[in-house]
Amino acid sequence: MDKVLIRGLKVDATIGIHDWEKQIKQPVVLDVDLSYDCYAAGQSDDIKDALDYFAVSQKLSHFISLSHFELIEALAEHCCQLLLKQFPVNKVKLTLSKPEAVPNAQSVAVQLVRKA
Repeated sequence: MDKVLIRGLKVDATIGIHDWEKQIKQPVVLDVDLSYDCYAAGQSDDIKDALDYFAVSQKLSHFISLSHFELIEALAEHCCQLLLKQFPVNKVKLTLSKPEAVPNAQSVAVQLVRKA
């Protein structure tokens, strides 16, 4: 199966279990693999036959910026379900990272794989 990949999508989110985290925005970074048959788009060279990665990125960014979650696992799960419901994909692999969440670590992350 073909894939459309989005790498390093940075969005400010209200995420965390601590009271102070619920009062601020923190960056999260997403890497998304979307299983999508690219054959028609490759033949037609027409956006109507493609998975619009700009629209996918905008939808994710908007959802995350308005949401409030305590756990990155919950945010990642909701992002996967949103993608499966709103775009013509049958499989999503999503890695959601929270930079600087742990001292001396570049980031912490979860990776989910979900199918329609």
